[in-house]
Amino acid sequence: MNARPALPRLLAIMGSGETAPTMVRVHRRLLELLGPPPVPAVLLDTPFGFQENAREIAGRAVTYFRESLQTTIAVTGMAAVTAGADAAEHAEFADEQLMTALRDSRYVFAGPGSPSYALRKWQGTVVPRLLVEKLLHGGCVVFASAAALTLGIATVPVYEIYKCGEDPHWLEGLDITSAVGIRAAIIPHYDNSEGGTHDTRFCYLGERRLALMERELPDGAFVLGVDEHTACTFDLDAATASVEGRGTVTLRAAGRSATLPSGEVFSITRILETAEALARGGVNRKAGEQTTDQVADTEDAGSSGVAQPPSTSPLVDLVREREADFAAAVASRDVVSAARVVLDLERDVTEWSTDIPAGDEFDRAHASLRSLILELGRLAQTGTRDPRQVVGPFVEALLELRNAARQGGRFADADFVRERLAESGVEVRDTPDGSEWLLAGESIAGVEAGT
Repeated sequence: MNARPALPRLLAIMGSGETAPTMVRVHRRLLELLGPPPVPAVLLDTPFGFQENAREIAGRAVTYFRESLQTTIAVTGMAAVTAGADAAEHAEFADEQLMTALRDSRYVFAGPGSPSYALRKWQGTVVPRLLVEKLLHGGCVVFASAAALTLGIATVPVYEIYKCGEDPHWLEGLDITSAVGIRAAIIPHYDNSEGGTHDTRFCYLGERRLALMERELPDGAFVLGVDEHTACTFDLDAATASVEGRGTVTLRAAGRSATLPSGEVFSITRILETAEALARGGVNRKAGEQTTDQVADTEDAGSSGVAQPPSTSPLVDLVREREADFAAAVASRDVVSAARVVLDLERDVTEWSTDIPAGDEFDRAHASLRSLILELGRLAQTGTRDPRQVVGPFVEALLELRNAARQGGRFADADFVRERLAESGVEVRDTPDGSEWLLAGESIAGVEAGT
């Protein structure tokens, strides 16, 4: 009897966009590494399990895996204990379901919600141990957003600090990353810019708060930040880390940072050496060379200040691209292409509807879709043909009659034709070379240029 091939040992950390089109390629690659389909996969709903729309959020993830990745994912978590005499029995059964799902799955996925709530539910249970076992003995752990915050030695209680005004502080993390050999605090949404007028980088902490908290990290620990719509995958068998997506991964210690660019692969040893060098006060500037197993140039973490150029989301960038394509199609009077752009945008909106959470960016895309549909409706009423091509034959016929009247001395008839054309928005200009005509709002230069 042949033994089952050993599974790869993988840990993927996503800064955001875990159920967005931007991360489809990452999910697909990881699933393909885990053997032939169907790969047993489970979604831990614990981080958002307290929310009233928890079923809806879980449903989006299930739809995303089914439609974008052509695979199924089961949903399980630390279900709330019901009140009553059977509360203990219910809790025991829910816990057993979770342990079974974790044990049997090859792909463990968790994402949005509250990191502090997830920690309260997971700490003191066997969940952290089972996750570590996946990394030690085979399997893939994919944590994003709120769940990613719990992976390290310390966790940012983001809602308590950013929304409730608590003093900057750390919570004890699950420290799953120690299985990868990395003693760090994981911070997703590292390049967030939603604040606009205030600094919301570093998962809404901003530079001032992070600088205070950084001093409280345990000795030897550093910050590992993952930008939005970016993934950092640790391959424990190869002892490497790869970066994929639209942003970078940042190593930060003692107020200094080094970045790992997307599309590159780095040895875990090199990452640890870089973090240690940052803590000592510097990194070799030559490390900025873009080669495999190199870390990008370093900078002082606070040097850029609050005034950061706003980074748009991939969805908003895509919407703007569609809007530009639509405008170009309308300008060239190509209704078929304009309709095709609207259909493309509708497909984009559908693909992004599974993103968790779908906030203002999705609303922006949906509003654009409605706007373009309304514009198509307006074009159906007014048409897209050049107005000069539509009225030109009639105007030219009337000008021939006017010229004939002028040549016959019937100047009153010629003036009558000119006046009626003016009332209809056609201006007639007599020149030594003959009569010219313009529609309201046109210029001679524009007509000669064909616009």
